[in-house]
Amino acid sequence: MNPASRDDAISLARAVLEKVRDLDVTTVLCPPTLWLLPVASAVGGRVGVGAQTMAAEETGAFTGETSPRMLRGIADWVILGHSERRQYNGETDQSVRRKVASAVAHGLRPILAIGESLEERAAGATEAVIDRQLRIGVADLDRIAGSGLTIAYEPVWAIGTGNAATGHDAQAAAAQIRDILRGLDSAGADEVAILYGGSVTPDNAREFFAQSEIDGALVGGASLDAVGFGQIVACAAELHE
Repeated sequence: MNPASRDDAISLARAVLEKVRDLDVTTVLCPPTLWLLPVASAVGGRVGVGAQTMAAEETGAFTGETSPRMLRGIADWVILGHSERRQYNGETDQSVRRKVASAVAHGLRPILAIGESLEERAAGATEAVIDRQLRIGVADLDRIAGSGLTIAYEPVWAIGTGNAATGHDAQAAAAQIRDILRGLDSAGADEVAILYGGSVTPDNAREFFAQSEIDGALVGGASLDAVGFGQIVACAAELHE
């Protein structure tokens, strides 16, 4: 829920745009739903705009929700299954699956977030969690090719804690994700960008972007500082040139 005001959201979006506009890398800003329209207007299509969540339903009595039809024309992307949504809003693998299919059906590009908790990691269940969440998350897609799907590996224990995974950990998870995708749709697997999310900063971004299977980052707190965020984007552009 940042920034807190419309003016702050517009100012941040414009400041980010100035830092990234000349960099050859896909950049997407995902503000709170209330600020989607002013942020989209402020950046004028020069960077992407995405929502932080959406409902699977097109319309109906779902008070407080935002439908994919409402997002079309404002946002091109939508984050689905973020760990905070799973933890605080009761989202499940099955409800996320419905949202992913709905997003694709309505021409939105889903950023499907998956990852293990600290308890699951300690129990040695990281691979099993990734396998389950990914397979269920894309189960209703007819095919991955052409879907616009992006996968964000975000270990829950690293989000907002300052305890980022190592590059080796992130690479192992990304490689597993790519293997699963290839098994599901060999033609579409390499179209999917795989992101790392979890306490990404300008200081550690290079470690992640240097990994062969990591295509980018899902940036949280560091995105609220235009200078630092610009440095992360510049690092991605440099290493993926």
